Amino acid sequence: MPDKNWQFELEEYVKQGEPDKAEKSEAWQTAIGLQAVDGLNTSDYLLDTAKEHIEGKITIDEAQKRIHSYYEQRSVRTETENETKEADIVSARIAKLLGEKAFQFSPAEWLSIHRRLFEGVFGHAGQVRQYNITKKEWVLNGDTVTYADWNSIKETLDYDFSTEKQFSYEGLSVDAAVKHLAKFASDIWQIHPFSEGNTRATAVFMIKYMKTFGFSVNNDAFEKKSWYFRNALVRANYNNLQKGVHSTTKFLEMFFSNLLLDTHYELKNRYMHIDYVDESNSQSISPEVLKYQFDTLDCTLEELAVLELVAKKPTIKQQELVEATGKSIATIKRIMKSLQDKNYIRRESGKRYGKWEALIHLL
Repeated sequence: MPDKNWQFELEEYVKQGEPDKAEKSEAWQTAIGLQAVDGLNTSDYLLDTAKEHIEGKITIDEAQKRIHSYYEQRSVRTETENETKEADIVSARIAKLLGEKAFQFSPAEWLSIHRRLFEGVFGHAGQVRQYNITKKEWVLNGDTVTYADWNSIKETLDYDFSTEKQFSYEGLSVDAAVKHLAKFASDIWQIHPFSEGNTRATAVFMIKYMKTFGFSVNNDAFEKKSWYFRNALVRANYNNLQKGVHSTTKFLEMFFSNLLLDTHYELKNRYMHIDYVDESNSQSISPEVLKYQFDTLDCTLEELAVLELVAKKPTIKQQELVEATGKSIATIKRIMKSLQDKNYIRRESGKRYGKWEALIHLL
């Protein structure tokens, strides 16, 4: 990107503590950061437009119109400027999508996200590819992942989504839930249903899906480590027995742990390169990386989501928890009782006028 440090400038809105500005800023940071998966950079004009939207001077739709008008006036462009145009347009669309609450877990939703991101950018936006593809990967020394055959894309999509829809997260530990989500993301990405834009569409879909669990997703991982995210997906789907290379989701699990649990795993692309020598010679996550207290709690994914909400707002009511998590009132009552039984929270000053107190510190 040009001279401006966009991460620093947009992060200032988060530090100011105004919820609306912080939410918009995080969406824009994720949107801009995700362009790195395809080696793209946004323009200074996009950053200025994003800041006006965050400050409430223009709507997200007006921001999108500005970006389109800006490039319509620039009829003669270099290849680099065309790439910047793609990054700017798609960034604004990602910011809009992340700001919308609506979501349906289905292959059709994923195709719709791709179409909304890339309409007018790619001629095949939202369409399933009609040919087989290979892609040379740096992390594989120029080799490629084996993607789904184009003839089987629809059936594979239906199978993976149906399997995930039937999967129950109830009673699952946080660690196990994170590993499962990482594996699901890896599986649908390997299908690579689109000719281009698969990783960005996968990221947006997964962010919106994970929010349905009641989590406030820490988008910092996508803002700063989107290239790592793509390489982790590659390593999760690559085997070369002749060279002793086996597929592993450990890198993706660390990424998702940072994303969902606010852990601070060290995410380095060079660790994923197939020529990298791991001195620990282990397929497990490196023990040198410190894990935050989130990761050691004896609670399920949905319990952790409620615990986070209670810690952030001690006066929160059960109906607010229902609305924030999408769970029934009966489920919320069960979760609250479980958290009290585990001595993670307690009620102060009675039911009517009291508040909740988190008895553990969520780092």
